[in-house]
Amino acid sequence: MIYLLPNLLDPDALKEFSFPPALAQIVPTLTGLIAESERGSRTFLKQFSTHIPIFLLNEHTKDADIADFIHKFSGKWGLISDGGLPCLADPGAKLVALARKKNIPIKAISGPCSITLALMLSGIPSQSFTFHGYPDKDLLSLEKNHTHIFIEAPYRNQKFLEQLIKTLPDKTLLCTATDLTAPTEEVHTFPISAWKKYPLPQINKRPTVFLFLTQNAKRKLQNEERIKNS
Repeated sequence: MIYLLPNLLDPDALKEFSFPPALAQIVPTLTGLIAESERGSRTFLKQFSTHIPIFLLNEHTKDADIADFIHKFSGKWGLISDGGLPCLADPGAKLVALARKKNIPIKAISGPCSITLALMLSGIPSQSFTFHGYPDKDLLSLEKNHTHIFIEAPYRNQKFLEQLIKTLPDKTLLCTATDLTAPTEEVHTFPISAWKKYPLPQINKRPTVFLFLTQNAKRKLQNEERIKNS
């Protein structure tokens, strides 16, 4: 059995708001823990006063090592991510795919996710959205009337924010969601025109999710006409 377990987005976040009660029953029964880092795994296990073997799974883990782990798999293991929920913008998806081929039972436990929390807190429409992961696209070529979600390496956050403000049209709604669930949480949503008028939040080296929505001119006119006639 593999349990896909939620993790704290910030070590100072309140466990009561992030961990479902079932976690206290599941974690002490695990054979081992699959985690992105030694430090992250120890921090997680400390919450439950548990010490078990750890298998590291991150961007440096070779596919052959993952396959070998699944081939020898036995017992009950938990899979965690440094980003809240495993398999979302996370290398755990490879392990789950291989586990399914071997018919290993998998159980997902819900918890905090920076992507969905940012979308909820942004106030930006969520009827149609795409999570792109790290930015590697021409921002102006992205689909209109659609919410786009990005993350960036924390040390590049400030430069990416500046790039968004410089590149996107003035009427584009842009949100930064920083330090989610932490005491220092900040969420800002403004049109680009407003972002240009005020000092920018200092988000360098702070985990941040970026969201923006651009409407094309035709859809904007249709919305204005609908409001006018309602």
